[in-house]
Amino acid sequence: MLSRRDFLQVSMAASSLYGASGFGNWAKLAAQQKLNQNQLLEFENFGNVSLIHVTDIHAQLKPIYFREPEVNLGVGDALGQVPHITGSDFRRLYGIDDGSPAHYALTYDDFIAMADGYGRVGGLDRIATVINSIRAERPDALLLDGGDTWHGSYTCYHTQGQDMVNVMNALKPDAMTFHWEFTLGSDRVSEIVENLPFAALGQNIFDAEWDEPAELFPPYKMFERGGSKIAVIGQAFPYMPIANPGWMFPEYSFGIRDSNMQDMVDEVRSLGAELVVVLSHNGFDVDKKMAGRVSGIDVILSGHTHDALPEPVLIGKTIIIASGSNGKFVSRVDLDVQNGRMMGYKHKLIPIFSDVISPDKAVANLIDQQRAPYINELKEVIGKSESLLYRRGNFNGTWDDLICEALIEEREADISMSPGVRWGPSIVPGQDITREDIWNVTSMTYGKVYRTEFTGEFIHIILEDVADNLFNADPYYQQGGDMVRIGGMSYTIDINRPQGSRISDMMLLKTGEKIDPSKTYIVSGWASVNENTEGPQIWDVVENYIRRNEIISIEPSNNVKVAGI
Repeated sequence: MLSRRDFLQVSMAASSLYGASGFGNWAKLAAQQKLNQNQLLEFENFGNVSLIHVTDIHAQLKPIYFREPEVNLGVGDALGQVPHITGSDFRRLYGIDDGSPAHYALTYDDFIAMADGYGRVGGLDRIATVINSIRAERPDALLLDGGDTWHGSYTCYHTQGQDMVNVMNALKPDAMTFHWEFTLGSDRVSEIVENLPFAALGQNIFDAEWDEPAELFPPYKMFERGGSKIAVIGQAFPYMPIANPGWMFPEYSFGIRDSNMQDMVDEVRSLGAELVVVLSHNGFDVDKKMAGRVSGIDVILSGHTHDALPEPVLIGKTIIIASGSNGKFVSRVDLDVQNGRMMGYKHKLIPIFSDVISPDKAVANLIDQQRAPYINELKEVIGKSESLLYRRGNFNGTWDDLICEALIEEREADISMSPGVRWGPSIVPGQDITREDIWNVTSMTYGKVYRTEFTGEFIHIILEDVADNLFNADPYYQQGGDMVRIGGMSYTIDINRPQGSRISDMMLLKTGEKIDPSKTYIVSGWASVNENTEGPQIWDVVENYIRRNEIISIEPSNNVKVAGI
């Protein structure tokens, strides 16, 4: 078994009409199977402007395990296109050797064995080291945060995001945009944003009453770096009131607003912008469509769908960068900006292998300070897992299978539903499950568990609505995460059929009977967007289940049959 320090650089130069291409010294490093921190961070400076991109950290301050998705299906024009390629197909596309550290970082296969060899990823103290290294070479590099930062952990919940604000402020970003941050509630978001030492951007964040741009969130900010004028335009998650509880932020409306985006691009160009960067939380397919509709954007830094791509994707003259999630990667983009336009670029997706990258001491101490008041609660062992627990993929993840089992048993339900969110670290077999681990996959400000009665017909409607959200061929109608996770029943889905006819063969597992449209079933679930949901918190339900069972063994569910692929 290779040691955790024996890994291959996850670095690819983009291949495009005007981008650098090639694998650098991959072959040599693959033969040596060794790379130290300096090699990992090595980058031949290019051009005069540097961008550093992080996104979808989801409050993960410390190193974690994180398995990439096994199933990520594309529909319409996205069929067979990145990021909807996984596993060995992904590796063949990018020339990644089986068993290499790039295999571990970017795909899901053999995750358990490779995690044992290569260890954990992420940690904001390691990210700080990478950022500091880039700034040592390019002091005026722009650090841009794509959002989903103040959400997703025990300490973030209990400090109302202050732990992440404190640590991110220490990294000195230049701008950020938003999604889950709004689920702290608009009052808390305003309190934080008013005191941020950097720009909080959102060209598509409007005052709901007046349908005007919200004053708290400027659409863009102008920078002068590397002798060039740069405009960074923010694009918050467009579907906030649909995917998340609108009653938490009633003052605001969102939407894609690509017409307004075009106006903003034209405006910053008129102000002398030589490089236009969109800091986006649209999701990758939405960003691709927007790049084809809005002219004049040079770079889109993409967030929300948690994709990690080792090369930019080119749409017209716009490059789209995808930098992963949970603190697993940092992207560096160097650009040559001359005579008022982008002439070329060089890109590197840097994996944050936490056993190789030394933590920044000041940031490590700051992180420990945020966690210190809660450390006993965080580290309490609730049980142990014999299985790989992960959350990613269109249809199932073993973490959500566990949650669904807990919902059925603890709430005495026939069927359970868990939201198809993409955030949450993985647990490897033999690992203790702590309270922190449970909160990492359940923490949200509307986590109450409901227990109610649904007819079979209504369950079918729910599944159809979520399926259309995920598999509508038009990316502008894809408004959230992955398929809702279901416990206690099975079904078939044909992703290529129209809305209303994708879901069939619904069956109640405990009886083997088909779901009767007219019959009523007891359903337990969580993360309802309804304001008056009543019930225990999901983390308490899951903790009780794990504590009672002690040893958790969850095999991947085969309760969803996928047709049409």
